[in-house]
Amino acid sequence: MITREEAFELLRKYNKEPFHIQHALTVEAVMKWYANDLGYADETEYWGIVGLLHDIDFEIYPDEHCLVAPRLLKEGGVGDDIIHAVCSHGYGITVGNGTTIDVEPVHEMEKVLFAADELTGLIGAAALMRPSKSTKDMELKSLKKKYKSKGFAAGCSRDVIERGASQLGWELDTLLTKTLQAMAATEDEINNRMIECGISEV
Repeated sequence: MITREEAFELLRKYNKEPFHIQHALTVEAVMKWYANDLGYADETEYWGIVGLLHDIDFEIYPDEHCLVAPRLLKEGGVGDDIIHAVCSHGYGITVGNGTTIDVEPVHEMEKVLFAADELTGLIGAAALMRPSKSTKDMELKSLKKKYKSKGFAAGCSRDVIERGASQLGWELDTLLTKTLQAMAATEDEINNRMIECGISEV
């Protein structure tokens, strides 16, 4: 399997914007948290690498998101299992060129990625509205208020988030609670990673 260091180098090859790098690091950390929470502790690194690489093609090829990714990943030495997982987070979504992604999430890890990806963006946006700029002091009721406001973080699809919860067999509140916990628990790690790679501010 590709190492975490190799995966990060591959990510940086196609992603230069701080926002996209921070999102990749956030989803990596959240996926690792979920691996431990759901009983996959021996696969933590694997779940994290999938999270790190999930948007590898989005910065350069936004209209072909999840369509160009297989080529970039294969050229980077990534195996078919990770390629499938990466592409499955776009399941049922029609990208800019009019293609609907038909790679279905099968493994629980893939379903978690599908469900949590959009939600991390919404939670991150909600955190920036707080005086602390942090997820650590955010309560579920505050997050739910932002979630229900359709004008807030409108680019984060509620439909995708809710489909993700359904695929996992979870109530929406369960997904919101767990993902908020994951982001709060890993916030310092993500910030430190950003500083390590020379990006201290987004």
